[in-house]
Amino acid sequence: MNKSVLFKTLKELLLGAIIVFVVLNVVSMLRKPELSSTQLPTISETLIDGKVFTVSKNKPVVIHFWATWCPTCKLEAPNIETISKDYTVLSIAVNSGSDDDLQAYMQKEDLHFNVLNDKEGRWANQFNVEAFPTTFIYDGKGELRFTEVGYTSTVGLLARLKLL
Repeated sequence: MNKSVLFKTLKELLLGAIIVFVVLNVVSMLRKPELSSTQLPTISETLIDGKVFTVSKNKPVVIHFWATWCPTCKLEAPNIETISKDYTVLSIAVNSGSDDDLQAYMQKEDLHFNVLNDKEGRWANQFNVEAFPTTFIYDGKGELRFTEVGYTSTVGLLARLKLL
């Protein structure tokens, strides 16, 4: 393959990646839930491991809605796992079975982030979540700064958190 063909191929790949990036961001913006408030609600709930999780408004918080039956959520789970090591993450599993089902899923996938079981979708309704995954990032004052619908990379999540 000569340099001209290689250059043209790389240029087309880069252009394709840019187009996909733009389209995904437009789709995310169009599917973004409308919230009645941009303030982080008070959350104090028992997680699937029995611990009580209470949101603290003095540091950034990631609220991540997902489901065990969602293939995109499964792809994104390692990204949530990575950021949960350095940031406060509350993942909310919607319509995904019992606490035992979720614990088995987490063990099978080798995931350790906080999970709230939203069996009936009460929290999903409060956040107007209609698509999975959906991620909300709040700053240390409890103000919503970013919303993402669909897959988000670890780099994308970390970049958003670093901007706070």
